[in-house]
Amino acid sequence: MFYEYLERWGLEPDGDPIITRGSRLLPVRADGAPAMLKVAMDAQEKFGGLLLRWWDGKGAARVFAHDGDALLLERAEGPSSLVEMAKDMAPGGRDDDASRLICQVVAELHTPRPGGRPHLDTADLVPLAQWFRELEPAAARHGGILTECAAAAHELLAAQQDIVPLHGDIHHGNILDFGPRGWLAIDPKGLIGERGFDYANLFCNPEAEIAAAPGRLARQVDVVAEAAGLERRRLLKWIMAYAGLSAAWFLGDGEWEPAKTPLAVAELAAAELARTAS
Repeated sequence: MFYEYLERWGLEPDGDPIITRGSRLLPVRADGAPAMLKVAMDAQEKFGGLLLRWWDGKGAARVFAHDGDALLLERAEGPSSLVEMAKDMAPGGRDDDASRLICQVVAELHTPRPGGRPHLDTADLVPLAQWFRELEPAAARHGGILTECAAAAHELLAAQQDIVPLHGDIHHGNILDFGPRGWLAIDPKGLIGERGFDYANLFCNPEAEIAAAPGRLARQVDVVAEAAGLERRRLLKWIMAYAGLSAAWFLGDGEWEPAKTPLAVAELAAAELARTAS
């Protein structure tokens, strides 16, 4: 599947193929410079490609060329990792810095684009209400914390604020070090809805031991709410909603073990929400 684009764009393979659920990627060199060839395999990845082109390298990896399902992208080669930074969870440690850096990137993605950018038809983006369609059936089937998550999602989706194009999958592994260009996002899903949603997935990442560490969620809610200019209780509700949706996806695929992390995060967010209400 790569050969056609290697020939068309004069690319040289520069590593092994990478296979994900929604795409196939190949590290390449374009005129000697590092790049990434990405071929979308599902509709969601294609929508994400439209969004990358619209961002035009502002807050996200730059698109050098595109054709149908294929994108030729800027490749991250910087040495730093937000995943590694997040492992330093001491008060004032690098976990806080990682969250603030992520918030800066998301804010850039959400910034209104002036004229001259590539056109974006928002009809090509997935509304949040559609994105959440699997949560209520999962809550009806499994009950428990998912019922609270579905209620939070219903409340938020009925009265969304600050509607913007959304990345849809912001986490520590999707914001990379691009060296002189700084931290940039990759792999958007291409959604549209309330901007607060884009911060919720941070709290289920970068790994289970960090996401569910005692006291971590409450502290990072403070950090993210301040850095992103979000109302703390509304952010907690978005965390519950997203964590419930993530768990619903895993449970729908019969993946019980991976569902434990978002379920634990949902419980933590609900407890923090209740604590701050008392």
